[in-house]
Amino acid sequence: MNQVEIERKYIIELPCIEVLSRIDGYCRTEIVQTYLKSEDGVTRRVRKRSYPDGAAYTETSKIRLDKISSSEREREISEEEYLALLEDIKPGTRPIEKTRHSFPYGNITVEIDVYPEWERSCIMETELECREAIPALPPFIKVLREVTGELEYSNASMSCTFPNEII
Repeated sequence: MNQVEIERKYIIELPCIEVLSRIDGYCRTEIVQTYLKSEDGVTRRVRKRSYPDGAAYTETSKIRLDKISSSEREREISEEEYLALLEDIKPGTRPIEKTRHSFPYGNITVEIDVYPEWERSCIMETELECREAIPALPPFIKVLREVTGELEYSNASMSCTFPNEII
């Protein structure tokens, strides 16, 4: 499936997960994503999403359009294809592991990624319908800084060098 992804990204203070888990529509997912060799200008990855009742696998290729959006092609793959594609890992990178907490808020979906490398902060993303949209963020989330477009906080960059926490 091809689509344009428009998102804003924030570093936030780690919220109370128990509070998040009580939100209608809340979902917790364990994610491992691995970046693969690709041509210049293209970011390619495979992702394993683990749920309580099983796992799903995807391959994604992205081309950055600007600091807030990218063209994305994603397809579901089998576990066997996922394992085979892991052999094509991009040199100098490592798999990124994170726990994703997602829930609806107003007309957006909030995705909070908690990384084992950080103890007090995490990254929140909101996907938007247009570039000009400024999302209304949940009042129970403490935003430390917007990092939309800062390459240091892209998962692809973090697979090479994980940034220090800002708290």
